[in-house]
Amino acid sequence: MDTKIGSLDTTYQPPCSDLACPANGAVCTIQGSAVSPTSLVNPTESTMGRHLARRLVQIGVTDVFSVPGDFNLTLLDHLIAEPGLNLIGCCNELNAGYAADGYARSRGVGACVVTFTVGGLSVINAIAGAYSENLPLICIVGGPNSNDYGTNRILHHTIGLSDFSQELRCFQTVTCFQAVVNNLEDAHEMIDTAISTSLKESKPVYISISCNLPAIPHPTFSREPVPFSLAPKLSNQMGLEAAVEAAAEFLNKAVKPVLVAGPKLRVAHASDAFIELADACGYALAVMPSAKGMVPEHHSHFIGTYWGAVSTAFCAEIVESADAYLFAGPIFNDYSSVGYSLLLKKEKAIILYPEHVLIANGPAFGCVLMKDFLKALSKRLKRNTTAYENYHRIYVPEGLPLKSAPKEPLRVNVLFQHIQKMLSSETAVIAETGDSWFNCQKLKLPKDCGYEFQMQYGSIGWSVGATLGYAQAVPEKRVIAFIGDGSFQVTAQDVSTMLRCGQKTIIFLINNGGYTIEVEIHDGPYNVIKNWNYTGLIDAIHNGEGKCWTAKVFCEEELIQAIATATGPKKDSLCFIEIIVHKDDTSKELLEWGSRVSAANSRPPNPQ
Repeated sequence: MDTKIGSLDTTYQPPCSDLACPANGAVCTIQGSAVSPTSLVNPTESTMGRHLARRLVQIGVTDVFSVPGDFNLTLLDHLIAEPGLNLIGCCNELNAGYAADGYARSRGVGACVVTFTVGGLSVINAIAGAYSENLPLICIVGGPNSNDYGTNRILHHTIGLSDFSQELRCFQTVTCFQAVVNNLEDAHEMIDTAISTSLKESKPVYISISCNLPAIPHPTFSREPVPFSLAPKLSNQMGLEAAVEAAAEFLNKAVKPVLVAGPKLRVAHASDAFIELADACGYALAVMPSAKGMVPEHHSHFIGTYWGAVSTAFCAEIVESADAYLFAGPIFNDYSSVGYSLLLKKEKAIILYPEHVLIANGPAFGCVLMKDFLKALSKRLKRNTTAYENYHRIYVPEGLPLKSAPKEPLRVNVLFQHIQKMLSSETAVIAETGDSWFNCQKLKLPKDCGYEFQMQYGSIGWSVGATLGYAQAVPEKRVIAFIGDGSFQVTAQDVSTMLRCGQKTIIFLINNGGYTIEVEIHDGPYNVIKNWNYTGLIDAIHNGEGKCWTAKVFCEEELIQAIATATGPKKDSLCFIEIIVHKDDTSKELLEWGSRVSAANSRPPNPQ
C-alpha cells in the first residue's frame, strides 16, 4: 500500500482504540492546518523541528512524553513552541515510553522524545511492548551532530566506539521503520514516511534527528504541511467472497457455534463489525483475556472471558463444547492458552487475522480484511442462539465473598466486590501484570468503561507510565489503576508527573509483600521484596504541590471510607490507596494458571 502525502482534500484520521471509539462512539479527530496547505510559513518556523511538531499535532498527538538530554534540547525547544503540543517531562525514559503506549491506546497514536543511546536504550523496552501490542508510536531520538557521522570521533552517551549505529540496530527489531535524519535535504520525506508507516502498520517507528538540525530553516519546510492521506487498505474482492462463502457454509451447518473476540480486533479496527456479526447471528459471544474492553460486555449474548481453565464461570464449558467457533484476531501464546492447555480443535475453528482467514483444516484466504469479512459474513449466517441458550441454562450467579468480621484483615475478593461498584462510563481500568490481571478480568465493565492491560509483553511496572499516558489522553475519564507492590517499585517515580499534570487518577496499590504472580509459577526467596511505606512515599513525592490524597487500608471498613473519600471530597485529586493484604491472598484463577504455566515452563527437553 502506497502512502500518499500531499492530498489537499483529505486529512488522515488515526486509528482510534477499540476502547475509546467503537465502545463509546467517540471520534478521534485530527486537527488539520487552519491555513491553506500552500501558505508560506514564517521563516523562523520553517525548520525541521517545527515541521515535526506540526505533523504530530496533525495526526492527533497533543501530548509528547519526554526526557531531556543534550542531544535533544534544541528539538524540545521547537516542540514546546508549537501551540497545539504539550511537552510532558517524565522521570525516566522507560516511563516516557510506557506513557506513550498508554496514550496510543486511547488516542490511536502516541509519541516520546529521548536522547541518543543512553536514552534510546532506556526507552527500548517500552517500545518493544508497544510493538507486541500493535500500537502506533513515534519514538524520536535526538541524535549526534550531523558533522560527526562518518568520522572516527567517539561521543559521550555511547559505549565508546566511533560506530553510531548501535542504537539503530537495536531499534530495528522492535520498530517497523527507522529514519536517521542527519541532513536537511531529505528530512521532510523521511519524517513523513516514518509517521505514515507507523499509522499504516500500527507499530512503533524510530526517528533519529541530528542535534544541530532542528533550528535551521530550509526550503522544504517553508510551506504549511499538507494533511496526511493514506491510501486505504482494500480486500481482494474475489478472495473475500470465497472466504465468506466457505465460512458461512461451515458455520451454518454447526449446531451450537460461538464467537470469541481476540486482541487483534484493535489493529484491524473491527470491533464494530464484530458486534454487527454478533447481533445478526445470535451466537454466544466471549472474549479472550487480552481483548477485554474491546467488545461491550452489556451485549445480550455476552458470556464472559474465555481463558481455558481460568475462564469466567461457565464460559469455557460453552466455548470448548461448541462444534464450531470463530476466533476474531486471537493471540495463542503460552499465557493466553494457560500453558498450552486449551481444549480447542483446529477442525472446529475459523481463525480471523487482520488480513487473512483460516477455515478449519481447509482453505486459507489472504488479502481479506477482517472488518470486511465480518460485515459480509453477518449477512450470510443463519441465526442460531443454541450456544447462548445452553449457557443461560447452566449459568448460576456467582456467590458473594464471605462477610467480613469487624476489623478482619481485608481479602482481595472483598476488595474487588467494592471496586465493581465504582465502575461507570466515566471510568477506565488499568490492570498491571500480576494478580490484577485475574481480579480485573472478573470485573463486569459498564457501557463505555475503558479497560487496558499488557498481556503479550507483560512488563512489570508498565501500568504506572501507561496510566499517566492514558489519563492524559482522556481527561474526561477517571482512570482506576491496580498495581502490585513489586511492579510499583519498578516505575513509581512518575506518580510525580501525574501530579504535575493535575491528573485525578485513583491508584490502588496492592501490597502483599512480593512478586505474587511469580510465586504461583515458581516460588523462591527472590520473590520477596523490601516493603516500603508506599503512602509515605507518595506524600513525599507530593511535597505539597498539586492535589493528592493517600490512605492505607487494612480492613473492609477502612476501604469503604477510602473509596467514599476518593469519589467524594477528593474526586478532583490524585488518590493513592494502599491495600494491605496477606501474601498468599490470591485469586483462585492465578493459582490454577500459575500451576499450568509452571508445568509448561518445566517441560524436560525432548529426546535428541
